[in-house]
Amino acid sequence: LKDQFDNLDKHTQWGIDFLEKYAKFVKERIEIEQNYAKQLRNLVKKYCPKRSPKDEEPRFTSCIAFFNILNELNDYAGQREVVAEEMGHRVYGELMRYSHDLKTERKMHLQEGRKAQQYLDMCWKQMDNSKKKFERECREAEKAQQSYERLDNDTNATKADVEKAKQQLNLRTHMADENKNEYAAQLQNFNGEQHKHYYIVIPQIYKQLQEMDERRTVKLSECYKGFADSERKVIPIISKCLEGMVLAAKSVDEHRDSQLVIDCFKSGFEPPGDFPFEDYSQNIYRTISDGTISTPKQEGMRSDSKTTVGKAKGKLWLFGKKPKPQSPPLTPTSLYTSSTPNGSQYPIFSIEPVHYCMSDIKTGKPRIPSFRSLKRGGPALEDFSHLPPEQRRKKLQQRIDELNRELQKETDQKDALIKMKDVYEKNPQMGDPSSLQPKLTETMSNMDRLRMEIHKNEAWLSEVEGKVAARSDRRHSSDINHLVTQGRESPEGSYTDDANQEVRGPAQQHAHPGEFDDEFEDDDPLPAIGHCKAIYPFDGHNEGTLSMKEGEILYIIEEDKGDGWTRARRHNGEEGYVPTSYIDVTLEKNSKGA
Repeated sequence: LKDQFDNLDKHTQWGIDFLEKYAKFVKERIEIEQNYAKQLRNLVKKYCPKRSPKDEEPRFTSCIAFFNILNELNDYAGQREVVAEEMGHRVYGELMRYSHDLKTERKMHLQEGRKAQQYLDMCWKQMDNSKKKFERECREAEKAQQSYERLDNDTNATKADVEKAKQQLNLRTHMADENKNEYAAQLQNFNGEQHKHYYIVIPQIYKQLQEMDERRTVKLSECYKGFADSERKVIPIISKCLEGMVLAAKSVDEHRDSQLVIDCFKSGFEPPGDFPFEDYSQNIYRTISDGTISTPKQEGMRSDSKTTVGKAKGKLWLFGKKPKPQSPPLTPTSLYTSSTPNGSQYPIFSIEPVHYCMSDIKTGKPRIPSFRSLKRGGPALEDFSHLPPEQRRKKLQQRIDELNRELQKETDQKDALIKMKDVYEKNPQMGDPSSLQPKLTETMSNMDRLRMEIHKNEAWLSEVEGKVAARSDRRHSSDINHLVTQGRESPEGSYTDDANQEVRGPAQQHAHPGEFDDEFEDDDPLPAIGHCKAIYPFDGHNEGTLSMKEGEILYIIEEDKGDGWTRARRHNGEEGYVPTSYIDVTLEKNSKGA
């Protein structure tokens, strides 16, 4: 029985150790869930958009879907935290509390079993001592009886010795009887205690230990179930998170994203027109038909012109290749007409103005820097004139909407102040009405300022919308004119079907000393392709820009390439870029280079 008690002691200790082992397992699972949720939240934070409220980046459906997936993943991480919290409260915490109570209860039951065993051992010792004492007294009584019988049979023994031996025998016999009674009582008591110990006390202690171990097993079963329930409770929410991710994936619309890209980068500029055919063989055919041989200088100049055209074609300029500029009109000193026997006239070039060419090369103006460098250096303008028309219209509309919202806020604040002032005037004890006057004045001033800003931006918006419509009309009309006039006249005005229009006007018969610039460099002045009128003044502080006054007339030598700038030239030859939104452009395709 003692061995069985020790076995039960070991078994209950193993049960408690197993309980604590499972509690440690749950704790490590909680740490895994917490770390997993933390890493998921860090991942979401890393890939979440970091935009300021003023950011106007287009919201593509693919981006919105990704942001929704991140939000659902963040909710999923929150559910993992819920799982960890539920496991910690319902499983791990309960296990630790129950383990502490179990240890206390087991210690108490084992102490009761040890006390019962100690009490039984004490009873056995008392019984054993009384037994040994009874056995000793019995041997002493036997010795006394033997001594008395020997003396009684001895004839030589005196009567006193016999009486003394008899008294000693009676004393030992009496003590043996007393020890016998005591031994019998101790034996009876021990037998009773032993029966009680093995049939009442120990079974009760064992039953308590059994119940304790069964409760431990039940608690483990409950914790197993709670462990699974903690995960099962969040499954519906996790399923919703996953469904949200699927819905976000289905919400991606490639056509809508394409339309957003179109709306974002739509400039409002018309595409460039067709390049006209430039007939360089006109003079050759005319000379052959007239039977006149041109001068060697003329032939050399014609071949150099072709060579220069080839060079210009391979040279980059601004956003593409620089178009080959046409030579400016010749001065009378280098151009004269000659008549053929049939009365027709044709130009003959002389070699006199070569020194003018050299001087023009030395005093030539430097190349105007490209618009990219201007765009990098110039700050953004208040009216967004640095943007393409369509983007400028969007920006102005957004600013007008923001100003209207601010104006509405100021209006609401003014109404609230007026109502508060009326309340103060009716109930002076609530406040001083004059204390609201500075705030009311400031609000009215802000409203006036916002109205002026709205009016100014609306004027700019009307200007942009009107110019976009005017450009569309001009493009439509110019396309019609191009179709009508195609085949009658080259872009340089050098040939028409009408023989009366072959000779240019007097303004085109003036020669210029830079006539032969193509023989020396490729950066000749570009021909005028139209004219423009300045609608607004422009300072032109940046390098490469051209200042202008309101109402000033300029020549257009290069159209807007989509960047919002047009290249123009004054009458004195000064060139530069001006904002396209500041001018009213009129292209003259039928008189290009005039």
